[in-house]
Amino acid sequence: MTSPASEFLGAREQHTRPVLGVAIAGFGSIGRLVGRHLDEGLAGLRLVSVSAAHLDRARENLRPFRTRVDAVPLERIADCADVIVDCALPQVFRNAVIPAIERGRTIVTVNSTSLLEHPDLINRAERTGARIILASGSVLGFDAMRAVRIGVINSVRMVTRKPPLSLAHSSWVRERGIDVHAIVQATKIFEGSAREAARAFPDKFNLAASVALASIGPDRVAIEIWLDPAVERNVHRIAVDADSTRFEMEIQNVPNPGHEGTGPLTAYSVIAALKDLTATLRVGT
Repeated sequence: MTSPASEFLGAREQHTRPVLGVAIAGFGSIGRLVGRHLDEGLAGLRLVSVSAAHLDRARENLRPFRTRVDAVPLERIADCADVIVDCALPQVFRNAVIPAIERGRTIVTVNSTSLLEHPDLINRAERTGARIILASGSVLGFDAMRAVRIGVINSVRMVTRKPPLSLAHSSWVRERGIDVHAIVQATKIFEGSAREAARAFPDKFNLAASVALASIGPDRVAIEIWLDPAVERNVHRIAVDADSTRFEMEIQNVPNPGHEGTGPLTAYSVIAALKDLTATLRVGT
């Protein structure tokens, strides 16, 4: 006679989900943090490969990992993986995701500015059966914005305050003759749409592009950028006015030591998105 316990165990065995192989394109501060969590163990997920501009350096960074992981050229990133995590630089975004799209893989990315610039890849993914998941990154209220757009969103405005030296290497800033070292009080240097902000600062304003994709689009989200010596961290304030609700959010990301442009929250959101792929219970929209 079969006991309830054995029936329960049998049901569990019958419904065991397959383990998904994960590859990481871009093994910088975000990619390495995601990789370490995968190596330590995420249910139903296994790190199989990484790619980076410097493969020897990537192999060195992989040396402490518990399991053996290959470092492969970018064009091979989708060969042995079910899921590709895109943490690559914006200028190689197409090279990072096209192999995955052509094979119908799932892509988890943080490059929202690149998604705005390459909408053809979304259309191609629809034809091949690939999925593109934009991780929320450091955007608070992502679920709320996605929900209120089911109704009517009247306006979305984002005001960003950054330490002046954080844009010292920005080509957009240099081309306009802005001397960030001479700024001694809060100074507005940019006002425009999220699309314009993403084009001006492709490696700095994924947050603005993500807000746009989650809400009313890149041409209607209004952006202000201030360089402010009084702030030590990037401060983003987002105000949403909709027919169903009004809300405001302020984000102050804690930087990674040695990688002040990127906070760990971005990597954590990727890890959360990966966990959702195999989770029995998913919390959030």
